[in-house]
Amino acid sequence: MENKIKSIMELIRKNDIKMVDFKMVDINGQYRHVTIPAKDFSETVMKNGIGFDASNYGYAVVEKSDMVFIPDPDTASIDPFCEIPTLSMTGNAMIIDNPENRPLAQYPRNIVLAAEQYMKDTGIADTMLILPEFEFYLFDQVGWEVTPNSIGVSMDAVQAHWNSACEGMGNVVAKQKNYHIAKPFDVSYEARSEMCMLMEEAGIGINYHHPEVGAAGQFEIEPKLGQMSKMADATMMIKYIIHNVARKYGKSATFMPKPVMGEAGSGMHVHMLLLKDGEPVFSDDNGYANLSETAHYFMGGLLKHIASLCALTNPSTNSFKRLVPGFEAPVTVGYATSNRSAVIRIPAYAKAPNLRRFELRNPDATCNPYFCYAAILMAGLDGVKNKIDPHKEGWGPYDFNLFHLSDEEKAKLTGLPTSLDQALDALEKDYEYLTAGGVFPEELIKKFIASKKEECRQMAAIPTPAEFDRYYNL
Repeated sequence: MENKIKSIMELIRKNDIKMVDFKMVDINGQYRHVTIPAKDFSETVMKNGIGFDASNYGYAVVEKSDMVFIPDPDTASIDPFCEIPTLSMTGNAMIIDNPENRPLAQYPRNIVLAAEQYMKDTGIADTMLILPEFEFYLFDQVGWEVTPNSIGVSMDAVQAHWNSACEGMGNVVAKQKNYHIAKPFDVSYEARSEMCMLMEEAGIGINYHHPEVGAAGQFEIEPKLGQMSKMADATMMIKYIIHNVARKYGKSATFMPKPVMGEAGSGMHVHMLLLKDGEPVFSDDNGYANLSETAHYFMGGLLKHIASLCALTNPSTNSFKRLVPGFEAPVTVGYATSNRSAVIRIPAYAKAPNLRRFELRNPDATCNPYFCYAAILMAGLDGVKNKIDPHKEGWGPYDFNLFHLSDEEKAKLTGLPTSLDQALDALEKDYEYLTAGGVFPEELIKKFIASKKEECRQMAAIPTPAEFDRYYNL
């Protein structure tokens, strides 16, 4: 630790850092932060932390709400969006105890670390690698209003199909035809390239970026595979960079799963694989899609718990406006190779033994990534421990387009929850796999459910413009 602190002090000196910023995460997966002058940063601060009130972050704590935030020196990086030179770090929340502090079990970063430790304790694997795909929209204008006498939202993207009569250069894209579109139609190329360069500078490896299907400004950035806990940190930083670079270019970024009616929704598909002693756990040359029995059991755990998982992987009412047929979003509980209509897809291009994996397609980036990734791991491990065979359970493989089945055949399939309320009801009945090994505190789950149910109640009570359109003149 002392060497790491010395390295940070040297970084501060060399870059003439004036402020040190500590980024914390609330229950909804949003950054909060507190900043101190760099001249006050010291070894004492690194060891004793910064005090904060955990109750304002949404956590249910039995103990007093006064906590300390302990920065993690491995996350230190210069914040590119601060005019005043600023060093930024994230870290863990601790309960103030004597003689030593102990981790706040409800804090998201502590939960993902606990899930990794639980995985090691089971002996199934020692490393989980994940790759989340970040889909998002970039708008040139967006505004909304929710008042008693005015309810509405408007948005615009210069290349959107609805601008065909007014965009003087003719650089508009046909509805749902934006996938991999090139310049001059790809008007945010430089912004996305800058996003990726800043991610690389922050230590986050990037595979590529490209336009996605939605013609009103939908795009994707895909990072490289990374260790689960580090990728949870990276997810927060990726979203932070995307939002800030968008503003620099006069645009607004959103990870809302369904911001535009009739256009593709934005998901956060999560690819995953396990390693043990550096060797792939999911690979088997003789298995279906070259996946091992353990991989199938892991998929079985995900599919068994998928309804309750949705409460953590898709925790917004808007999430379920994306999970509908017709837009390549998954709606069916099942698995298959190269099939985007099943909730678990096995990519056929991942042929190397150390890259053989599958992706869970339902998550979206409104989730708290620490809760999302930890819950995915816990569900999969439960499947391995209990040998849940997805084929014997009737969940596939579905090597055909599920959207093209007859209504009679579709009725035989199990679907994902169709609302956040349904997902929360499922979580109330099915959360023991999350509390195994003390990873997710039961009081946190109950607090989360209660908070989200109140959110659903409030959202359901708000009239929408669509309701005026349908019912006003009846």
